[in-house]
Amino acid sequence: MRPARSLVCLAARRPRTLCTAATARPRLSSLLRSAKPLPPTSLQPRLPSASRPAGIRFSSSSTAAEAVIEEDSNTPLALDSADRARLDQLRNIGISAHIDSGKTTLTERILFYTGRINEIHEVRGKDNVGATMDSMELEREKGITIQSAATYTTWGDHAINIIDTPGHVDFTIEVERALRVLDSAVLVLCAVGGVQSQTMTVDRQMKRYNIPRICFINKMDRSGANPWRVLEQLRTKLRLTAAAVQIPIGAEGGLLGVVDLVKMKAYCNEGEKGEIIRVAEIPAELMDAAKAKRAELVEHVADADDEMAELFLNEEDPTAEQLAAAVRRSTIARKFCPVFMGSAYHNKGVQPMLDGVINYLPRPYEVENYALDAENEENKVLLSSSSAGKTIGLAFKLEEGRFGQLTYLRIYQGTLRKGDWITNTRTGKKVKVSRLVRMHSNEMEDVSAVGSGEICALFGVECASGDTFTDGTIQYAMTSIFVPQPVISLSLVPKGKESANFSKALNRFQREDPTFRVHVDAESKETIISGMGELHLEIYVERMKREYGVDCVTGKPQVAFRETINTKVPFNYTHKKQSGGSGQFGRVMGYIENIEEPLEDTSKVNEFVDQTVGMNIPSQYIPAIQKGFLEACEKGSMIGHPVTGVRFVLEDGMSHAVDSSEMAFKLAAQYAFREAFQAAAPTILEPVMDVTLTAPAEYQGAAIGLLNKRKGTIGDSEVEDDYVEVKAEVPLNEMFGFSTDLRSCTQGKGEFAMEYKLHAPVMPFVQQQLIEEHKKKMLESRK
Repeated sequence: MRPARSLVCLAARRPRTLCTAATARPRLSSLLRSAKPLPPTSLQPRLPSASRPAGIRFSSSSTAAEAVIEEDSNTPLALDSADRARLDQLRNIGISAHIDSGKTTLTERILFYTGRINEIHEVRGKDNVGATMDSMELEREKGITIQSAATYTTWGDHAINIIDTPGHVDFTIEVERALRVLDSAVLVLCAVGGVQSQTMTVDRQMKRYNIPRICFINKMDRSGANPWRVLEQLRTKLRLTAAAVQIPIGAEGGLLGVVDLVKMKAYCNEGEKGEIIRVAEIPAELMDAAKAKRAELVEHVADADDEMAELFLNEEDPTAEQLAAAVRRSTIARKFCPVFMGSAYHNKGVQPMLDGVINYLPRPYEVENYALDAENEENKVLLSSSSAGKTIGLAFKLEEGRFGQLTYLRIYQGTLRKGDWITNTRTGKKVKVSRLVRMHSNEMEDVSAVGSGEICALFGVECASGDTFTDGTIQYAMTSIFVPQPVISLSLVPKGKESANFSKALNRFQREDPTFRVHVDAESKETIISGMGELHLEIYVERMKREYGVDCVTGKPQVAFRETINTKVPFNYTHKKQSGGSGQFGRVMGYIENIEEPLEDTSKVNEFVDQTVGMNIPSQYIPAIQKGFLEACEKGSMIGHPVTGVRFVLEDGMSHAVDSSEMAFKLAAQYAFREAFQAAAPTILEPVMDVTLTAPAEYQGAAIGLLNKRKGTIGDSEVEDDYVEVKAEVPLNEMFGFSTDLRSCTQGKGEFAMEYKLHAPVMPFVQQQLIEEHKKKMLESRK
């Protein structure tokens, strides 16, 4: 028998040994509940992935778990005992962070320690295999995540659905749609880099979808790792009420494990791959630091939780159970963020963080999900997490698989079974669920049914990203996913003769990625692709070559300029044309003005308002007038780019009993808008990027000079640990070739990240240049 202060949990490496799901590797918290040392007979092997039953989570039989279910007032609607027992053991999480913070490496360790995979493979394919979640060849070559990947695993008696998301800002839509359907997230931060530009973007996305999160400060083994600086950045830069629930044992190369401040126990990772967890008493030299940090934890939790605040004000020391419960309540309420630490690459601190996922993040029924009732003026309806309810699911991601289109679906209510008929509420089309699978990166497991709170995938379902599916008895639609506007365009021409695969590839990519747009330029007849950045478009061009055998030549990147107006201008236009027989007649009166406040429908950039009274314009012609206005906005008269931020108000008009038609009024609206637009002080808008530049402090002057040269507005600069971080706003049109110039002036040591912020008016001389270039291009196209 080992002494109690050195309990050992050996996650035995015996993949050939079969065991049941209930005896899979125990969680750390279950070890601590036992005051006695673990006898050798209690050491359980991991459950090999091949032997785990695929439908393990859908058992409705009565189990011992039902006896310990606690009543929870957070449940929106009543659940039966079997449903609640199943959902109590389920977590849906996303792994999100700034690029190169270690998300995929962390996910790889989670899959290994939970028994989902039997070997650890590294990002960038250093062992010629590559990480499990980076299944695309391009991802393994470049060492970045391009597409979010879903998987399912078990930790002890809990099931976890995980989505690993990209960190690069160009693939931000992957993070958007993952967070839209998940209940919670793990925000990964680098212990050296701290809160970086994309960390702030991910934080905004989590707040947009009301996602509770825990933080994991990764790379604690790196030289210069400082978790307390990162923690302070979480509080100041992200405005989070955050506190550490762990402190590290050792630092940098001497990192051994972590001290849990809730249970006041030490966890040390041992073994070749960190699979052995030694639970011991806190080392004497760390006891004072642990007590101080626990007091700080209690103080911050008291700010977010009333029960803990009462104990704090009464100067009572909370028990481990009271503190854990308070951390859980405040985390789920999004008032507090517990911070974990470790090093995924060196296999330290991952298992305690997994315990944190189970202990502090919400069950599916503890998150409020709403649908819009199309039959009741789109009123919000609170959904139940009951599997017995009417089926509602959201298609949040599309992917072209080996067997056709793969549609990822999150089930919010009801049960989806193989063979069921489901209805797309947007199109009204019924489809049969012919095959139902659960994803593990690019591998699939066939299942017969999935309950509420689950994530699954379907084959053979034609739909768009963001469509809602129901059982056909209700007309509910889930709120849509936020889709940012593209900021950069390229012309695309296939080498040699254009094949059917060219259009097939572009159509597929558009279905999969809402931020990837394709159109044909009316003048040049060129195919134009638009996206979130140079890397974004470069990846799709490369995928066309590899997956469809279509090699393409790209033209000069084009910035997504916009046109708008600055003043209110009335219009009174009559369209009259007589050519024998019935002619064309339509008169429209009203005004155009710029939109200053955000529109209710965030997907719209212009607004049409009908304020007509009486029947001077018959009601059947109003939609034609609206269509004419919107078509005129597609191509502005200054440089041919879309017009945004304009409200077209129709007040009156005139029609003719014989000559008026939809076409006449559509043309009248187009000409009226173009005439008024010229008189409304039109302005060209350009995308302005938030640029974060990091370089050694000795290159601070050169870096700031480089930004100034490109018409950047410096917002802030901060020197930390011999590195300077400069934040600036720079027009996207000035950022082409920036990476080459930055490497040149910093000897390859500088790096930058940029993200779209807003469209802002260009300088007057730049506007004049753009107008002249457009006129020249138009003249050349007519020759």
